[in-house]
Amino acid sequence: MADQIEFIDGFFAKAPRANAPDFVKANISIKREEMIRWLSAKDDEWVNIDVKEARSGKWYASVDNWKPNSAAAGNPQNAGPNPSGDSAFSDGSPMPPPPPITNFDDMDDDIPF
Repeated sequence: MADQIEFIDGFFAKAPRANAPDFVKANISIKREEMIRWLSAKDDEWVNIDVKEARSGKWYASVDNWKPNSAAAGNPQNAGPNPSGDSAFSDGSPMPPPPPITNFDDMDDDIPF
């Protein structure tokens, strides 16, 4: 199923409107009842979603069903980078959030904002 696109019922991704600020990367709409039904049918604890752009230019969202191959799963040193980015370990489990910053005196003064 890794090479088939699995869409998310009730989850819609669109390109930001033309006059949106640069920090807006996508517009997401959720149709609650459809998505709740779809999520209720899932057994996994996590559902990873990729927002993609079709060749036609239309944006869409699909499930990221990537799983490490069995050889890499047995040997994490050979697993390679996580294609989903740095938000999860190579086995797909989520990384914990970083600890909160409590001592702001140690922060650099060269932050550009």
